[in-house]
Amino acid sequence: MINKQKAKQNPLETSMNIIFTLCGLAALAFVIVITLFLLISGIPVIGKIGFVQFILGKIWSPTSAKAAYGILPFILSSVLGAFGAIIIGVPIGLLCAIYIAKAAPKPVSRIIRSAVELLAGIPSVVYGLIGMIIIVPTVREAFGLPDGANLFSAILVLAVMILPSVISVSETAICAVPKEYEEGSLALGATKNETIFKIIVPAAKSGILASVVLGIGRAIGEAMAVMMVSGNAANMPRLFKSVRFLTTAVASEMSYSSGLHRQALFSIALVLFIFILVINLVLNLVIKREKR
Repeated sequence: MINKQKAKQNPLETSMNIIFTLCGLAALAFVIVITLFLLISGIPVIGKIGFVQFILGKIWSPTSAKAAYGILPFILSSVLGAFGAIIIGVPIGLLCAIYIAKAAPKPVSRIIRSAVELLAGIPSVVYGLIGMIIIVPTVREAFGLPDGANLFSAILVLAVMILPSVISVSETAICAVPKEYEEGSLALGATKNETIFKIIVPAAKSGILASVVLGIGRAIGEAMAVMMVSGNAANMPRLFKSVRFLTTAVASEMSYSSGLHRQALFSIALVLFIFILVINLVLNLVIKREKR
């Protein structure tokens, strides 16, 4: 009887395995196609412009009589923006995750968790609009600037945007720590805070690092919100100066570009792709080492 039931289930299981395999292969195919497209579109242009001039050039002026295609300001702005967002957003997100997982009463934790999920579903343009209306004027008045659309405003917006990823993944990692760790620590006389920060958080380190990876990806890959609050000017980055990120350079100029200018934008997309890929690989290696 059991063998007959297994025989009936086998065709279904086989078909589901085939579907899962096809879905996995489709995801892999998408990555390969995107990679090949960016390589084919971006590498020849870098050869025409010159690798050093393209990567280390400080002037981006593709429409002038003497065109210049230097993207160093975009690279540095993206790096500093993502780094600043991580510095601000990760501690806030981690403390919020600890509060939800270990300190808050269940009704309160459910409310905060729902708010975090809602925060994750807000479109990027809404973050940018709120940044334009609230953050940009506040930064301008607080620091006595002629314009509040600058790198600092972009960092503040990105710090808020990465919070849902950091909070959700960190909370999951903290909740996955075996209960025996906490009970053993408390039984040995450690306080609640000592147990959280010296036992639970180190045990959940790999999951917390994974949340940082997601936060970096969100911060570097964001375009619309950053474009609305950063000033979108191709300047070398300073904290209170208008800047342009790699993503905003592509998004703002693709609609009217042509010829070598358009091809250079594909090269910027390639640089951004490689940049994110390298960061993810490095952080994933760190996470695997922490797990071992």
